[in-house]
Amino acid sequence: MWLEILLALVLGFVIYWFVSQDKEETLPLEDGWWGSGARPTSEEDESICPFKVETSEEEINDLHRRIEKVRLTPSLEDSRFHYGFNSNYLKKIISYWRNEFDWRKQVEVLNRYPHFKTKIEGLDIHFIHVKPPQLPSSHTPKPLLMVHGWPGAFYEFYNIIPLLTDPKNHGLSDEHVFEVICPSIPGYGFSEASSKKGLNSVATARIFYKLMLRLGFQEFYVQGGDWGSLICTNMAQLAPRHVKGLHLNMAFILRNFYSLTLYLGPRFRKLFGYTERDMELIHPLKEKVFYTLFRESGYLHIQSTKPDTVGCALNDSPVGLAAYLLEKFSTWTNSEFRDLEDGGLERKFSLDDLLTIVMIYWTTGTITSSQRFYKENLGGNFLTDKHYRMKVHVPTGFAAFPCELMHVPEKLVKFQYPKLLSYSYMARGGHFAAFEEPELVAQDICKFVGLVERQ
Repeated sequence: MWLEILLALVLGFVIYWFVSQDKEETLPLEDGWWGSGARPTSEEDESICPFKVETSEEEINDLHRRIEKVRLTPSLEDSRFHYGFNSNYLKKIISYWRNEFDWRKQVEVLNRYPHFKTKIEGLDIHFIHVKPPQLPSSHTPKPLLMVHGWPGAFYEFYNIIPLLTDPKNHGLSDEHVFEVICPSIPGYGFSEASSKKGLNSVATARIFYKLMLRLGFQEFYVQGGDWGSLICTNMAQLAPRHVKGLHLNMAFILRNFYSLTLYLGPRFRKLFGYTERDMELIHPLKEKVFYTLFRESGYLHIQSTKPDTVGCALNDSPVGLAAYLLEKFSTWTNSEFRDLEDGGLERKFSLDDLLTIVMIYWTTGTITSSQRFYKENLGGNFLTDKHYRMKVHVPTGFAAFPCELMHVPEKLVKFQYPKLLSYSYMARGGHFAAFEEPELVAQDICKFVGLVERQ
């Protein structure tokens, strides 16, 4: 009893501290240079050049040689995915990858949409830009930037893009039609990695903001989960007059504050505004906290401290890389998949789609640089970073997927995003929302945009 009273007092102080930060602030729009060496004195080339994904016989043969030389450790009996990626099931993936997976065909799939590169702050930034194939005269397409996270890639959005750019031909309402821009985070896939320390989510947000301006958009919508959620939030903090609306399927709430509210919320439901659905999604509390903070966070501690060490091993072994990445597509999609021999991977995804994600990392050699993003954002005393404490005064929509790693109730989201217009309890889905449930995400984006447009 006394412990709960003390925690309530501490929470009251935390809330007061946050409320004292309630004035509408923006992050300073600074500048950076992330290329090698000193910044050139000449103006940066702002041209936008077409780009095409390519492969070669040498690349494929090298991959096959490395796969053939794999050394696996036998899984423990009845271990399923409790110890990580089950090597018995991994053998099936290896066999498919070596003998059936057609990387040349997947390269053609990747090139289905137009790819481009442009130099921003010293880095070649890769993105796809998909415009509606046809548009009624009464419609103007709405620009929408969609940002991936780790261990994902721009490819996560391939199935949602037609639902947004050509909704009528996919059985959806065409009240809102979008042109979609999906960039690769610097150091991920086809976007060049920084040569210097310090490229964090705010710097990435500034780069993507410059990208949208370079494409001619003065107002635009942004959407993201995982790192994409933080990057899009930072864009709204940097340029609120340009970000017309912010749609998220994950929210970065400070861990200590979140843990405290998670503990006290069920005991003070009226104070916190927790619904019955919130209670279902955060219970059993001990299992949820243990699952997220301990069982699923080992990678985070490694990548926030020594990303280059583990990156050396992963960049040398395609099978090791596949196990490391695909394990997340199992347990982050649904925590109960860890009880299955195959990790439930093929319940939501095809092996072709999953291996395409792996191949984007493998062929570009960017696993290490992608992991450094954790070091840059979480490796220091990130609690002192201003953007984590700043409220976001841009119209916001939030999609709460039931199998997300941690559920964030509406009142907590609204605390950091005061202009929350839409909060949706989604029927199904987990961490990789657009990849898993493209139609649900597309529908929620359209619902949110409709609310913004009618303001």
